[in-house]
Amino acid sequence: MLVTLKEILKIAEEKKIAVGAFNTPNLASLHAILGAAEELSQPVIIMHAQVHEELGLCTMDEIAPIMLRAAEKAKVPVCVHLDHGTDLDYVKRGIELGFTGIMYDGSALDPAENTKNTIAAVEEARKTGASVEAEIGSMGSRTSGVQDDESIYTDPAMAEKFVKETGIDALACAFGTVHGFYLKEPKLDFERLSKIKSLVDLPLVMHGGSGVSHADYREVIRRGVRKINYYTYMSRAGAAAVSGKEYKQFQDVMWDAEKGMKADVKTAIGVFSGLLCD
Repeated sequence: MLVTLKEILKIAEEKKIAVGAFNTPNLASLHAILGAAEELSQPVIIMHAQVHEELGLCTMDEIAPIMLRAAEKAKVPVCVHLDHGTDLDYVKRGIELGFTGIMYDGSALDPAENTKNTIAAVEEARKTGASVEAEIGSMGSRTSGVQDDESIYTDPAMAEKFVKETGIDALACAFGTVHGFYLKEPKLDFERLSKIKSLVDLPLVMHGGSGVSHADYREVIRRGVRKINYYTYMSRAGAAAVSGKEYKQFQDVMWDAEKGMKADVKTAIGVFSGLLCD
């Protein structure tokens, strides 16, 4: 069942859970994610990231119709989301293709330009009913971990101003997580997250979700996070599933990788939804 980001986050808020958001740069990952969500009867967000196109994994025009068709046929609520769209033309194209949620990422820009561009993204998304996520603060590189940099933390007062001025539907905020593999155990600023939530009446989004402890996941969900982006460790699980094995046909490589990713996604969704307690 295809739904918007706003609709799926409303489900998360009602249940006091977080919805897992997973990138799908190929069919194996798409099947793994939707298969896991359906087996657990949980809503899910499937995403195409602009950086994946830049890396040559797939183009948005290629993958979007496949994602949308799979979401429409799914037995659970599914949002098809554009992740980290860094230029407005690319975001506009995603909206035209039918994404039901888009993230405009102007976090590398100065706050005034980020606000201006985010407002433009919101205006464009409203034409189709798509929802908008945006980010204030910076988590550095979108592909590799960086720690111990105060710039990665979102200022609560700036977050409040940003939300009021832009009219977004969800806020991605930086409070100690990073993209990619962690170089050391992350130290999350829970008090900063709570302060942001006290000033912002919106669902909060955690990027850099891979590698966070189960206890920390539960804590950020308790403090208002309703969407958790998760890709790196899912991808690693797919690689681990085929490591050291010999294959005669590529299709068997893809099948084993899909099974490895699906198992990892099921664990992640289980934690985010409260189904898995340890």
